[in-house]
Amino acid sequence: MNSNVIIACDFASAKETYAFLDRFAEEKPFVKIGMELFYAEGPSIVREIHRRGHKIFLDLKLHDIPNTVQKAMAVLSSLDIDMVNLHAAGTKAMMEAALQGLTREDGTRPILLAVTQLTSTSEMRMHEELLINGSIRDCVCHYAQMAQEAGLDGVVCSPLEAGMVKKHCGKAFLTVTPGIRFADSRVDDQVRITTPSRAKEIGSDFIVVGRPITAAADPVAAYLRCVEEFA
Repeated sequence: MNSNVIIACDFASAKETYAFLDRFAEEKPFVKIGMELFYAEGPSIVREIHRRGHKIFLDLKLHDIPNTVQKAMAVLSSLDIDMVNLHAAGTKAMMEAALQGLTREDGTRPILLAVTQLTSTSEMRMHEELLINGSIRDCVCHYAQMAQEAGLDGVVCSPLEAGMVKKHCGKAFLTVTPGIRFADSRVDDQVRITTPSRAKEIGSDFIVVGRPITAAADPVAAYLRCVEEFA
């Protein structure tokens, strides 16, 4: 199934991940591999999931000096991933270096996204703990515009901010949004959230969904529900 619903495979091991993906006999959902799984299993987990026919969003949120990020992106680009990200807070120079490292000799590369503010970050925490003044919307907008100037394809942001990003950066600039919950789901540790259908209305191009699918009694049914609502 070709869908812009990305399942966050936040599992602790390859065994758990493969057991989960084996439940999808017909569909080959787009999946996100995050830090926990990648650090536990390394590049082999990426190669195997790619071999199984899944598109992959490698969610490692790189954030370091430009030279280090450039070299790291060159390594990640060789894994045949479809999407990867970094923190916009690493500066425009870091994002430009990342883009250079990610681009292969033939000119192709995965989609490169900048993380604006995590969906677990409230405006109060942004002010009091990160010492970033202004509104969270202004911060997200500034980071998105900076990422666009650096040549990136889009941002990871809350679905609540997707429409604003589109307004300032244009419809072609991608918005990938976690913080998705069904209307009858638990909020868990997310703060800035919405439903799949509302995310689509606001302007999300891709949604990333974890526990509402992975922790469901029937993950395949939950995934198909999410696809239907987002469509």
